[in-house]
Amino acid sequence: MGSPEDERRWVGYDGREEPVRLVTIDRPFSVSRAPITRGEFGAFIADTNHTMDRGAYVWSGKRRRLWLIKDWKFNKRIYWRSTGFHQDDDHPVVCVSWDDAKAYVTWLNANVQSNTYRLLSEAEWEYCCRANSTTAFNTGAAINRNQANFGLKNKATSSAFSFPPNGWGLYDMHGNIWEWVDDAWHENYSGCPPRDGSVWEGGDLELRGLRGGSWDRGDVHFRSADRGKGPHWLRNYIVGFRVAKTLSGCR
Repeated sequence: MGSPEDERRWVGYDGREEPVRLVTIDRPFSVSRAPITRGEFGAFIADTNHTMDRGAYVWSGKRRRLWLIKDWKFNKRIYWRSTGFHQDDDHPVVCVSWDDAKAYVTWLNANVQSNTYRLLSEAEWEYCCRANSTTAFNTGAAINRNQANFGLKNKATSSAFSFPPNGWGLYDMHGNIWEWVDDAWHENYSGCPPRDGSVWEGGDLELRGLRGGSWDRGDVHFRSADRGKGPHWLRNYIVGFRVAKTLSGCR
């Protein structure tokens, strides 16, 4: 888990992917093949009347190679049903906060009377993204625009099943949208992060991890090891999530 020193990173890289460490996933789990789609999220809203005020952050800057807070503006008209660009129900849902994602998981568990659905830990997410690869991308040392939605290829999200899956059959692990993970933010892997793939407790509880990159960024921002962060309440038109399910009785 993490990136070696010779891996190409973004300008201003701050060491957040270091040191490289070995993680052994010690509990079986399954994961959704793709990010949660707009149609799936719509079923949750219809069933629960989960309250989501309109408004989300959208890009307003001119130089997309720079990611500055001042270039993101809150647009009161944007929300998960109306993102400012075309979406079908098989596109990943966006404009959902970490809190919204947790509410979705609670709804799933209530429907099956269990406590097995959850968000991925950050370690699990990278494990799933890599799919046994050790290169910068699960496609190898490089990735192209026939393999993922990035760099304003479509200027919008695409169907969660538009691009080839990785070696484990998982879609959109690179590009399309950033995905919330369960962990609070830690600046790097120093200290004592768990080596069993579980959620790293502590950290900055105001911030939660984001993984996977998005349709509006270059490939350096969605390497398997790349880490992002955002306030747990953030709704942004490039951010969604996928879910995991804890399994038992199989090894």
